[in-house]
Amino acid sequence: MDVLITYLLQFGNLNATQIELIKSKLVVKKLRKDEYFQEAGKIPREVIFLTEGIMRVCYYNKAGAEITKYFIDENHFLADINSYNQQIPSTEYIQALTDCTYFVLSRNAMKELSMTIIEWDNIIAKITAKGLADKVNRISPMMTEDAKERYLSFLEKFPSLAHRIPLSHLASFLGITQSSLSRIRRTIR
Repeated sequence: MDVLITYLLQFGNLNATQIELIKSKLVVKKLRKDEYFQEAGKIPREVIFLTEGIMRVCYYNKAGAEITKYFIDENHFLADINSYNQQIPSTEYIQALTDCTYFVLSRNAMKELSMTIIEWDNIIAKITAKGLADKVNRISPMMTEDAKERYLSFLEKFPSLAHRIPLSHLASFLGITQSSLSRIRRTIR
């Protein structure tokens, strides 16, 4: 729990009583590799903080192809924020790529923390803004790079992820075929 509290303290101040209240609302859960935390068509009711493992956010395009939007690794919050906030069905899937352990804050817990901790909404707003900025910074440069540049950029930004996720998902994220990714990997070794 300390890693989550340390993360929260980067975005605002919390006293000992508030920290204990947050800890009391956390539930630890696990997902096995390939299981889904969230499925499209369902309304998200939880926010999670990933402590072990890697998850991916993906969707199916109109042609039925599975597209990986991005990956989340340890010590990050994860939620389909638009669907969660608006209480509408999600269009995305969230899948465990490895065995995962995470803390869950239910919608009711989030509401209670919001009503009890004066800084809570401000902390969550800052975390959300950082998450959105990180997502844009992750995706935007890839629009102008060729496949090899996208892969090298991914390796540079996420060196610990590259060898922990299946090539098929990495290729999907990079917007290339798995065979193209294999060719690129061979040329840079």
